[in-house]
Amino acid sequence: MATFQVTFGIWDYVVVGLVLLTSASIGVYYRFTGGKQRTNQEYLLADRNMSITPVAFSLMASFMSAITLLGVSSENYTYGFQFIIINISYGIFTPVAAYLYLPVFFNLQATSAYEYLELRFGKPARLAASLSYTLQMTLYMGIVVYAPALALEALTGINMAIAILSIGLVCTFYSTIGGMKAVLMTDVFQSILMFLAVFSVIAGALVETGSFREIWKIAEAGNRTYLWNFDPDPTVRHSWFSLIIGGGVTFLSLYAVNQTQVQRYLTIKDLKRAQKALWWNWPILSALSLCTSFSGLCIYAKYFNCDPVKAKYINSADQLMPYYVIDTMGHLPGLSGLFVAGIFSAALSTVSASLNSLAAVTIEDYYKPLHRLIFKQELTSTTASLQTKIIALVYGLVCVGVAFLAQFLGGVLQAALTIFGVVGGPLLGLFSLGMFTTTANQWGSIVGLFSGMSMALWMAFGPKPAIPALPTSIDGCDIAVNSTMAYSEETNNDSSYLWIYRVSYLYNGVAGLVITLIIGYLSSWLIKWLKLWQSENDKCQDANLFVPPIAKKMMKKSMKNNTIIDMETFKQH
Repeated sequence: MATFQVTFGIWDYVVVGLVLLTSASIGVYYRFTGGKQRTNQEYLLADRNMSITPVAFSLMASFMSAITLLGVSSENYTYGFQFIIINISYGIFTPVAAYLYLPVFFNLQATSAYEYLELRFGKPARLAASLSYTLQMTLYMGIVVYAPALALEALTGINMAIAILSIGLVCTFYSTIGGMKAVLMTDVFQSILMFLAVFSVIAGALVETGSFREIWKIAEAGNRTYLWNFDPDPTVRHSWFSLIIGGGVTFLSLYAVNQTQVQRYLTIKDLKRAQKALWWNWPILSALSLCTSFSGLCIYAKYFNCDPVKAKYINSADQLMPYYVIDTMGHLPGLSGLFVAGIFSAALSTVSASLNSLAAVTIEDYYKPLHRLIFKQELTSTTASLQTKIIALVYGLVCVGVAFLAQFLGGVLQAALTIFGVVGGPLLGLFSLGMFTTTANQWGSIVGLFSGMSMALWMAFGPKPAIPALPTSIDGCDIAVNSTMAYSEETNNDSSYLWIYRVSYLYNGVAGLVITLIIGYLSSWLIKWLKLWQSENDKCQDANLFVPPIAKKMMKKSMKNNTIIDMETFKQH
């Protein structure tokens, strides 16, 4: 096995330290300025007076985690450039999120997105959705911190425990004391560092090869540049169909109905400006995605004849990007530190977004209703603000704990990441049933949700055939690599697996969405037809709870029948 000389020096540590210190300082600044986070309106929604630019960057940073940066580059190195087609889906589905789903949440003006489900279907639907969100984000936070810490430990010498504590505690600190304003502004700072981290890889490749054309030429020779796979077969891992349809559903599950993103929209004072922020997010998100994808080809241009994974220089493809930076630029003081700072920033931005959103869901969906039930009164504004900060702190400590436990979970890591994807589709289906149909009712929709989630989980956790990677070589390695050290390119033995287990992972969320919609709608219709159950929410439907086209029809009908119900009257029902 080849030895690898770690070259992470003092200036690299200085750069990483400055980034963490700057992030913490932003939290301190917002703790002692403005309203000083005394109310939940300021703490969770930044007083609803944020400008478009920081929200647009934050929307991107919440989506692009450290796992994404490392994973997308290794994806393009291992399987080719086809993955970039997913960016088309972001453009196609941005107007869907902006003009259909977003107006509903703006009409509601609720801190928790899941309050919508209570108004539309009832408390059981709200609780089922918020619990699903809480579980997936708690697991995901820990993995977002653990995965890059593990990759960087093997290559930079940064102790994994120190990395986990640095990311987790700094993030918890500025999120807890600075609230949403601190989260949004640090996201802007951290987004810039994420771009710089990826640019450092591309710049290194340009210096090494001499031009973009040469990078593309090497990638083309390795069959990494093919983009025109239009095969509609759902078992094809990446095609235009799977990337646009599956990527679109993933995008909507995050940008249309996810608490983390909805809460960011509501930090802007009016709907049109929030829609602009979502539109600006698209080019920012796509720019980072395209650059990260191209960095995979840059790494391939360096190692096309000596694959570090096959040669056992590194343990997995997810370590390719940090390995490349240390290998090619480790001798330049501070540059490796800049890259690591970018990876840390990607983890910080994702976790800080999750902490603030989980605090919002917990205080609004669990704590306030329980307090109301036990003490028969509402929380005061000051008390609610303090307790929300304590909840954010607790989630931060839980995040650190999950990150440390993740090293003992083994294969469950991939399972937890899969849960994050498959929960999104059914939740999107649940919200869509409420916003797009007047037939859907409480128990029919809940049956649909659990049916869709069961289908998506079944598809995701079934036995999977091996995924054949594009060929790599070790002929150019400067050491002798014996046959037992090289991994083989396994073929996909389709006949030994059920068809449903061979379906592309991108369709897991699609299946969850479709099953939720179909079963939820049919169950609702059947319950209504048989008159088995009807909740107060089913009897009293406000037009504001539906997407604008349906809302307009309902308003016209209400005006004609003189039966208009406003939102406040509806909440009283």
